[in-house]
Amino acid sequence: MGYSGLEKRKNPRADGRFIVSYRVMENTGIYDITQTKNLSLGGMLLTTNCPFTPGTNLALEIRLPFDPNSIMLIGKVLESKEISKGLIYDTRLVFLAIDERHRKVIGETVGYYMKNKKG
Repeated sequence: MGYSGLEKRKNPRADGRFIVSYRVMENTGIYDITQTKNLSLGGMLLTTNCPFTPGTNLALEIRLPFDPNSIMLIGKVLESKEISKGLIYDTRLVFLAIDERHRKVIGETVGYYMKNKKG
C-alpha cells in the first residue's frame, strides 16, 4: 500500500482543550496560560497571545484528565500563525523531551479522545 502523502503526522491527533502554561525556556518565571487545540504523542497545537519564531523552545506544563499531576514538557515551535490580528496565534509545537510516564498519560488521553470523537 503506497503512502498518499496527505497526512504528514506520525501520531494521531486528538482534538481536546487542555490547560497549558508555557514560557520561553530562556525567560525564567513568566508563564502564560492558554489551552490546546489538539494534542498527540509528538506535539500539540495551542493558541498563544504572541507569535513565536520557529525553533523557539518553550517550557510547557499541561494538565490532562487521566493524571492528577501536571506534566512538564519541552516543546519546539514549528510554526506560529496569526489567527486574529495582533491577538491570537496558532502555535504548533513538537515535543523535545518527554519521559515514559508522561508519554503513557498523553497516549491514553489521545486514545480516549480519538475513540470518543463524534462523527
